[in-house]
Amino acid sequence: DLQICQHRAPTCCTKKMEESYQAAVRRERTQSIQALNFELKYMIVGHITAFQEAFESLLRFAENRTSSLFETAYRPMAKEAAEPVKELFTDISLYILGAETTVESAVLRFFDSLFPLVYSRLINPGITDLSEDYTECLRLTRQDINPFGHYSKNMVTELSKSLWASRMLSQALSLGIEVINTTEHAALTKECSRALVKMQYCPHCQGLTLIRPCVGYCLNVMRGCLASVSELDAQWREFIATLEYLTNEMAASHELEIALAGIWNSINEAILHAQLNGPQLSATVDKVCGQPKQQEGNLSSANIVPVKEVTETQTFVMAHTSLNNKRREFINYMKRSRTFYASIAERLCDGDLVMRDSSTCWNGEDVV
Repeated sequence: DLQICQHRAPTCCTKKMEESYQAAVRRERTQSIQALNFELKYMIVGHITAFQEAFESLLRFAENRTSSLFETAYRPMAKEAAEPVKELFTDISLYILGAETTVESAVLRFFDSLFPLVYSRLINPGITDLSEDYTECLRLTRQDINPFGHYSKNMVTELSKSLWASRMLSQALSLGIEVINTTEHAALTKECSRALVKMQYCPHCQGLTLIRPCVGYCLNVMRGCLASVSELDAQWREFIATLEYLTNEMAASHELEIALAGIWNSINEAILHAQLNGPQLSATVDKVCGQPKQQEGNLSSANIVPVKEVTETQTFVMAHTSLNNKRREFINYMKRSRTFYASIAERLCDGDLVMRDSSTCWNGEDVV
């Protein structure tokens, strides 16, 4: 009653044993593909982690720098500005990790929150009545009167350009992991599991436990079993080429680091611009939002404190160098894995599975 290991000679197998063999080949096939995938997956996961750590470190540094700008130069509004600053950097981080948001919406939301503070603490420091309605009116007016000049738009342009490749790379790496995980658990067809049993276990039914499959026979069986997986070859090569393009885009310059390091400077320039145009802004705001209550005797000009640029480049240079080295090492490894899906059958038939240095092997029917 054997279905797979039928043979003219007497046999020590039963139908139940054939079923056990089918379960065994399914398990072994999954394990052997997982073993092949392990190194590739390990490299991708390692790079995702290294990339995120280096990026988070740059982001934290840029956020601390921006916070210290408010504490040193714009103390009257430092406490209230802490939350918008935190939100801005959280939004940038989420954008990099692939969230459905844009750099433009994050930056403009930040300047919307900043304008009521700049207006009431720096341009008109005597304002006592800053109701929710009045604050909301200032937020909405910001979009029309553009108090921060071209600085807010420049910040959007610089950040969008430099963060785009980082976001794409982050998404591409996650996609790579997804593809590998999917191929690990691709179901075996009934024909494939029968062919694998015939190749690996039917010799056992004849008592030939030490005979292994012939190389050519193994390749034929594995290529048939893995036809759907090896079809990924063209797309995988394209994926590696895209990774190479994105890592080169990121490594071509210090754009990412410079853009993040320059956030505090863009904000400082924007605030100075608003202060210098204070009288015109006040006149427009009074027409649109009405006049708030004032305390007498405060001069807004006393709060203009231009900030000298600090050169704390050490952390940035170190993070950039470490990130660049990791990128190079990673992309060199990924380029070597270009043929991963094309050569998967050859790699599975390598090693202990087949008989290489012997005159006898199993061809599916007999020992040859």
